[in-house]
Amino acid sequence: MATIVTSVLPAEWTFADVLAQLGGIPLERIRAVPPAGMATEQDVIDAKPRFGRICELIDGLLVEKAMGYFESALAAVLIGWLRNYMAEHQLGMVLGEAGLIRLSPGQVRVPDVSVVLWERFAPGGLPREAILPLPPDLAVEVLSAGNSAGEMQRKLVDYFQAGVRLVWYVDPRARTLCAYTAPDRFALIDEQGTVDGGEVLPGLQFTLADLFAEAAGPHSS
Repeated sequence: MATIVTSVLPAEWTFADVLAQLGGIPLERIRAVPPAGMATEQDVIDAKPRFGRICELIDGLLVEKAMGYFESALAAVLIGWLRNYMAEHQLGMVLGEAGLIRLSPGQVRVPDVSVVLWERFAPGGLPREAILPLPPDLAVEVLSAGNSAGEMQRKLVDYFQAGVRLVWYVDPRARTLCAYTAPDRFALIDEQGTVDGGEVLPGLQFTLADLFAEAAGPHSS
């Protein structure tokens, strides 16, 4: 059940140990309530109405997602393109930046965009619980200024250990997309490059320049 505590930090740990475990996430993104190591899946579900923020559950801690309006705009464009592709090919569903996903017991992540193929679901239909109990085939993270390098490396490992097949890290500041097929195997695509869906979403292609242009709208310089 969602209220069961599934991860408790070692009693001898200091807060410095916790920050190192989380990959150097800024302190202001770590919720003090519930206490460290005691947060549950229900706390993740309640975080938006309670704190007004989307949170992830990492090692028994509630960690706020780093957010930004342009990052959200980029995610929204990707969601639209992916939904069109998935509908055309009848492949699966697309989740947005509030889609809670359980990667493993006590670990709930919230990618900015997720794709889950229909073949992954049981014949009885979609799960009715608030947290999707299976990892996505594609996870997309649009990097914000509040993300640390260590945090994103930890998240990358978590994704692939859970069975995610493809991960995109979109960097609005560098105007690049890094497409990972393993934590140590990736292609770095610049603004003039073309992104494809690989084996996960065959035939899907778009240019990174088009992604940034559509997110920025007609008033971009």
